[in-house]
Amino acid sequence: MNWTAVDMGILGPALLAGILVTATHIPLGRKVLQRGIIFLDLAIAQVAGLGLIIAYSFDWKPDGWQVQVVAVSAAILGVLILNFTEQRWPKIQEALIGSLFVLASSGSILLLSTNPQGGEHLKELLVGQILWVSYDQIIPVAFLYTLVLGLWFGFFRRASSLHFYLLFALTITASVQLVGVYLVFATLILPALAIRNVAKFSLGYGYLIGFVGYMLGLILSAVLDLPAGAIIVYALAFSALIVGILLRKK
Repeated sequence: MNWTAVDMGILGPALLAGILVTATHIPLGRKVLQRGIIFLDLAIAQVAGLGLIIAYSFDWKPDGWQVQVVAVSAAILGVLILNFTEQRWPKIQEALIGSLFVLASSGSILLLSTNPQGGEHLKELLVGQILWVSYDQIIPVAFLYTLVLGLWFGFFRRASSLHFYLLFALTITASVQLVGVYLVFATLILPALAIRNVAKFSLGYGYLIGFVGYMLGLILSAVLDLPAGAIIVYALAFSALIVGILLRKK
């Protein structure tokens, strides 16, 4: 163990990114769980990732506006398709969501198959590079998430299915670029599972799980020299399990 590796100069931006992702994903994750569309986030995250891979194939800058337009457009197209299928075939919606995920994943693999660094790009998309997040990346995402939370608690929470899907697409597209597909799913679903039967202060408990999970995961990643994204997923699962047990006893 190397405790000297715990450098907040490096971990600080990563922790802030995790807190921002947690801020939006806890309320959205509860809604996903309530609607019974668990794999929606994985599917839309993968579709947004496919959009990113398509944009990168044009050699555009990763933080350029063209990349963002393509990624958001892909995610919005994905949610429009799923909103249509939910209205038309609600009984098989979860299967259709899974099918979209598989198609987007396969499309990403095909597009990266001729790229010598395709394996590394795919790993970055799935696991993320949270330790390399900069404040320049965080600032615009913070503004977007502020808007998302304002709309969610002010209007969209009681709005139609389409409104929920569109807000979800914008949020997930930004989150995938910060933390990767796996952490997007873990942050949405694991805290939501722990607080699913909690009536009072449920959001507070969810935020606690997210904060502890990201903090613990980042510290373990630095001390044990392990991939940050993967270890944070386990830390979130551990935090959700402990809080869930304590809440059940309470």
